[in-house]
Amino acid sequence: MKKLLILFGFIALLTAQAQNINCGTEEATITYLGDPAGSHPAAEAATIERFKEVCPNITVNRIEGDANVQNLLAVYLTAFEAQSPDFDVIRVDVIWPGLLAEHLLDLNDYVAQAQIDTYLPALIQNNTVDGRLVALPLRIGFGMLYYRPDLLEKYGFAAPPTTWQELESMAQTIQDGERAAGNSEFWGFVWQGNAYEGLTTNALEWQVSNGGGSIISPEGEIQVNNEAAIAAFERAASWVGSISPPGITSYQEEDARAVWHAGNAAFMRNWPYAYSTTLNSEAIGDSFAVAPLPAGDAGTGASSLGGWHIGVSKYSSQPEAAAAFAAYMTSSENQKFYSIDTSSPPAVLALYSDEDIKAALPFASPDIVEITTARPSTVTAEKYNEVSTLYFSAVHSVLTGEEDADTAVALLELDLEALLGE
Repeated sequence: MKKLLILFGFIALLTAQAQNINCGTEEATITYLGDPAGSHPAAEAATIERFKEVCPNITVNRIEGDANVQNLLAVYLTAFEAQSPDFDVIRVDVIWPGLLAEHLLDLNDYVAQAQIDTYLPALIQNNTVDGRLVALPLRIGFGMLYYRPDLLEKYGFAAPPTTWQELESMAQTIQDGERAAGNSEFWGFVWQGNAYEGLTTNALEWQVSNGGGSIISPEGEIQVNNEAAIAAFERAASWVGSISPPGITSYQEEDARAVWHAGNAAFMRNWPYAYSTTLNSEAIGDSFAVAPLPAGDAGTGASSLGGWHIGVSKYSSQPEAAAAFAAYMTSSENQKFYSIDTSSPPAVLALYSDEDIKAALPFASPDIVEITTARPSTVTAEKYNEVSTLYFSAVHSVLTGEEDADTAVALLELDLEALLGE
């Protein structure tokens, strides 16, 4: 038996070396603050099981994070302020590297350069702050339009909408027809309208597609108080209670997905993760498709760049073990399984040529990062969270009718000027 255990340990060591994972030799237990319930717990559990085969000396305890990104960020900042070792490995939103950099390890010191070179260069650039690689890319997110081809055909539409105006018309026609047929709970379009980061991504797509700028330009110019942005927000406000539920102003991703999964929406704006979950839904199954988000008055669509990355707390008592898990979780081997399980485009360039990935994620492309719209987290650095809060709060006030769009963006401009010192 002892010889068998030694043999298994030797095989695990060779596997880890082949993957450039430094497991170390000491027994270690680390805590990973992972996805919330309802997101990807099964995929993460499978990742941990695979990691155990590579690094049998490291035990990973997974705890669920908060589904609301603002709340999750608050948990991080509170723990980091206290230099708490309560968790070792965390999920890092694509907009957080600059904000959290001082609290995260430089993974250049722990991860083989050969592995770092496998990731999409734009993501490594995003995660590098003052020369320090503070997170490893795991998955890409981007806003996209889910739709029901069966309902489009039923009501005489040959293709999904290419403009917001077309979406409004199609959504209203399908909604009216389905309600007349007896489904009083049917809605034309569901999205994310709650006052949180998800609304920033939705509103940015409306604003950019309408030619209204991008909140704050890469040069630091505030771009919110203009006719195109005002018109974009007014258009979205007109959806509330018409083609979208009155309660859409409290919807987050999972709320929209619940309506969609129940078969009670013609269109949904959401992230790639909803692709695989929709395939597993009883009401829809494979009776859906995806398309780029519609264009506004500028003539082009816009899709917010999202995605999650993996970082290691600087206050971890087991930094080597934590870095080994981060390296494995974001490795090419694990990302293939993880991407298929979660329908999330991978961050490893070579995987886009993998036949299994192409079959499972027909909408994925390595050009995604280049064609999406980034939130202004780089130019605003540690002030981004405040910028976003001001932005989504102003847009939310328009959606709820608390403020008219002209007043809301004028006040937003003043608040951003005060915050950024202009």
